[in-house]
Amino acid sequence: MASMRRIDDQERRARLGVRHRLANPADDPVEATSALTALHSSDPATVFLSVWARVPGFETGHLESALYSDRSLVRLYGMRRTLWVIARHLVPHVHNSSTRFIGESERRRTVRLLEDGGVTDDGDAWLDEVIPKTLAVIAEHGQILTRDLTRVLPELQGRLTFHNRQGRLMATTGLSSRTLLQLAVESRVIRGQPTGTWISGQYRWALTDHWLGMPIQSVDVAEASATLLASWLRSFGPATEADVRWWTGWPVRQVRKALEDVAACTVELAQGIGYVLAEDVGPVEIHRDWVAILPSLDATTMGWKQREWYLGRHADLLFDRNGNAGPTIWVNGRIVGGWAQRKDGNIVHELLEDVGKEAATDIEARLADLQGWLGETTITPRFRSPHDKKLAP
Repeated sequence: MASMRRIDDQERRARLGVRHRLANPADDPVEATSALTALHSSDPATVFLSVWARVPGFETGHLESALYSDRSLVRLYGMRRTLWVIARHLVPHVHNSSTRFIGESERRRTVRLLEDGGVTDDGDAWLDEVIPKTLAVIAEHGQILTRDLTRVLPELQGRLTFHNRQGRLMATTGLSSRTLLQLAVESRVIRGQPTGTWISGQYRWALTDHWLGMPIQSVDVAEASATLLASWLRSFGPATEADVRWWTGWPVRQVRKALEDVAACTVELAQGIGYVLAEDVGPVEIHRDWVAILPSLDATTMGWKQREWYLGRHADLLFDRNGNAGPTIWVNGRIVGGWAQRKDGNIVHELLEDVGKEAATDIEARLADLQGWLGETTITPRFRSPHDKKLAP
């Protein structure tokens, strides 16, 4: 009986550099996105900075064309109720493996909020009445801002309140925003073009079918799950079952079924049993050093639940309490420091490990490239890590 192949942390870091296009750059935003399966889009700037880190000569217009003109990349809610940018061909698989189940659970929450907030005694009936009107207005306008939708539909002009378990008021949100979120996690509406620059988080809304030019294809859950997992393992394998569950947000039964359906091979990792695709068991080597400057919530930094092999002991400093990654500096597959941009636009950084003179020089040069690329644009991460706050108070 053949022994299980062992993939050590050094090889995992080599795979990371190659697969995530940090050691070998991508040609364009679609290639960069596909290399990671999906890019985090909760913070609008993250998508652009993630592509900048992987595509030489990148300009914001390249990604804007892919998102808003060609629509070869799509913003969609999916795994873990997170907003992602994904390649268009993955839309049916993300929707059918993940999004539609999120939509079902989120509707129950919306109903409860409507009823607990005194908007209606019957949240399901309220949604059944308001949703068709909302979709009709969006269809009439093609793309519409939340505030403009609210002006058209009086039903959406109220507010919802959120309380903690002790009854303390935590936040409020407009009925329009909550209704649009519900439609978005059902993949019935989609974020179109933003109102401002590439760092703007205010989007126009469009019907998903209109934006894509067709309805999202119905795919069997098992097939969709297997397709998405195969893509992710090509990007992130080897990975443990805990890593897969973390990234997908799927229940354990769905994870194990998908691993079986893709005929994933087991390998030995320092973290335990890992999984790779059958064609990916062989060794991966990298023959040159590399550095990378990655933004907060970058898909590489966020990609695994068990992160010690690339993060070391820096989790408490570089992640916030909710598990959101701040801006990071990488050398040869390891996180070695962090960076931030101050209010005056200047980028500052701190190395948390001794990386040697040559790597330190390369890091400074890459940060200077980023400073020049940003120009007068100032970035403040939506979720700030302790290290980011320390560097840019």
